[in-house]
Amino acid sequence: MITDEMINRILESYNEYGGINLANTKNFPNRQNVTDVLIELLLLLFPGFRTAEQLDDDNLRYITGGRVNRIVQLLTGEIQKALIYLSQSSGKGKTACFNLAEKTALALIEEIPEIRRKINLDTKAALAGDPAAQSTEEIILSYPGLEAVAVYRIANFLHKNGVPIIPRIMSEYIHGKTGIDIHPGATIGESFFIDHGTGVVVGETCIIGNNVKIYQGVTLGALSVKKSLQSKKRHPTIKDNVTIYAGATILGGDTIIGEGCIIGGNTWVTTSVPAGQLITI
Repeated sequence: MITDEMINRILESYNEYGGINLANTKNFPNRQNVTDVLIELLLLLFPGFRTAEQLDDDNLRYITGGRVNRIVQLLTGEIQKALIYLSQSSGKGKTACFNLAEKTALALIEEIPEIRRKINLDTKAALAGDPAAQSTEEIILSYPGLEAVAVYRIANFLHKNGVPIIPRIMSEYIHGKTGIDIHPGATIGESFFIDHGTGVVVGETCIIGNNVKIYQGVTLGALSVKKSLQSKKRHPTIKDNVTIYAGATILGGDTIIGEGCIIGGNTWVTTSVPAGQLITI
């Protein structure tokens, strides 16, 4: 039997331990709203691939316009919440936070063609790099690596434009869905391909060049995990045209993997590797 005392104790725990997001206070962004806007953004990137909507030349403009309006409205509200939550230290008022949030949401929409250009290159890299891939359409429909990279490119744009917490919500949503954990603060070049993908970790200060291919279970992480290193480069740099095979671990902010290297599976790398090397132990 449910009693008033049970409910009272739960309410008391809210007061004592926090972890409650009230709408009538300086509330935090809502995870469901951020997930909803991310799904809409993926529909904008890949129209007709992810839902049963019927698209044709006559309705494409109408559907795209409606989607863009929903994204801007919902994303503006969630960015505003994040900015207001942090405004205790920045001194920004509600109106200023709204204006900045709306400006950022519109900037993301303006960036969509460039994000699509990059994702097109990522898709072509997957087609060229995986003998099992039959078409770009197959990759868009079924490759978790491409989906994770697409979400990264959205989240990275918001991260670079100073949006707090929302990029992390996006990256953790796709992490849970694909097993691929890419921090939105990482820097990733063009034609990036993650094959299979499960268990891949790319840290916040990692720098990855162009035409890089990595397999499942790869960690690009920090050599030392200390809060005092928060503002330091903690994760490795991967130059152009590098392939990293399954289970490899590459650690450290000073570690540089030179151009054209091949890092073998299950290797442990904590020092820099000159260009063109094959590492197998």
